[in-house]
Amino acid sequence: MASGYGLVAGSGVRLPPLPTLRDIVKLYKLQAIKQLSQNFLMDERLTDKIVRAVGRIDVNDVVLEVGPGPGGITRSILRKQPRRLILVEKDRRFLPSLELLKECVEPLGQTTVDIHQGDILRFPIGEVIPDGSGRIHLIGNLPFAISTRLLINWLEDLSLRRKAFRRPDTTMTLTFQQEVAERICAPIDHSQRCRLSVMSQIWTQPVFKFTIPGKAFVPKPEVDVGVVKLIPLKHPKTDLPFKLVEKVCRHTFSMRQKYCRRGYGTLFPEKDRADIIQELFELADVDPLARPFQLSVEEYIRLAKVYHDFIEKNPEVALYDYRAPKVKVNSNCAV
Repeated sequence: MASGYGLVAGSGVRLPPLPTLRDIVKLYKLQAIKQLSQNFLMDERLTDKIVRAVGRIDVNDVVLEVGPGPGGITRSILRKQPRRLILVEKDRRFLPSLELLKECVEPLGQTTVDIHQGDILRFPIGEVIPDGSGRIHLIGNLPFAISTRLLINWLEDLSLRRKAFRRPDTTMTLTFQQEVAERICAPIDHSQRCRLSVMSQIWTQPVFKFTIPGKAFVPKPEVDVGVVKLIPLKHPKTDLPFKLVEKVCRHTFSMRQKYCRRGYGTLFPEKDRADIIQELFELADVDPLARPFQLSVEEYIRLAKVYHDFIEKNPEVALYDYRAPKVKVNSNCAV
């Protein structure tokens, strides 16, 4: 088979002769499965561009790629010669094509390739990447179905300095549905600003790198794709518990077009809610009549802080769920 993967200008070292990605797809009869949100990126120039968005990858670095599929981005990573490349692929149909890459590259002694078949949402990154490893880069052409959930999980790991984020310089360079990518980076007053915007911007500096048109993928998705690099902040903007901050943001944005006090208010039982909200917004120095997308990261942190202080004094309120069914009292019962 013809090889299209020799030296590419500016992309790094030359790989051994390999079948083209399209030939690999034909050879192993690989087809994208819609239920798994699979879309193959076949253009080598775009896979190289994604890897360039990561920044410098040194010979002592570790790269973990999520969902490599037939190995398009994988080839672009290997040209950068990291010390170790960890591939996590849920669909076992792709393992033979990834093993082919491993067999071609490892004899060169440049990069060790570890292939793991499993779900990234349950993958034990902390066990696979030991302490003392070089810098860690997380890269992935993420399935749309898991992208937001995975990012939230990783942001929580980052807040706790655990698993892949035990080092403070672990970066994430990931693809998202264009709308989600815009949400991650959205500033105040942006039409896409949401819970994900605030959570991402508390612990990282998200940078929108570029857009990949949907027609570049096989099969073509209905939307374009955005590439975002998330750089952990040396000094996160809060040390409040991640789940508490996420809860405050989620409740506040649950009524996006209403005053922010409306969504925030659902954190508290209806009894005395109005008085509690008024007091906490005054303590936080936040305008209760602003819309959720008009609040800054710092204002959300202040709202989270006053909520944190309130439930420390009133711990039963932390268990309140405004969606729980109301208990009806039977007026006909004898007293």
